[in-house]
Amino acid sequence: MPTVTVNIAFQDSLLNEIDKTARKEFRSRSELIREAARLYIERRNQWNDFFLLGDKVLLENQLTEDDVAGEIEAVRAARVKSE
Repeated sequence: MPTVTVNIAFQDSLLNEIDKTARKEFRSRSELIREAARLYIERRNQWNDFFLLGDKVLLENQLTEDDVAGEIEAVRAARVKSE
């Protein structure tokens, strides 16, 4: 797959952390930043999928946010009692 070079600006302190981490992992700066971008996108997609699933469950079960908050409170209360 062809690559494209981009210019990006970082604060000195962040760039220093990037370089320090890249050296520790025996990677180039570019490799580290590419991996960070991939991981960020993957994590965002997972969260989006999670929230879509939550919306689907709410709709299918005709639940409200108050129903969910009540369930969370019940679980927390049960944990406190079991401790």
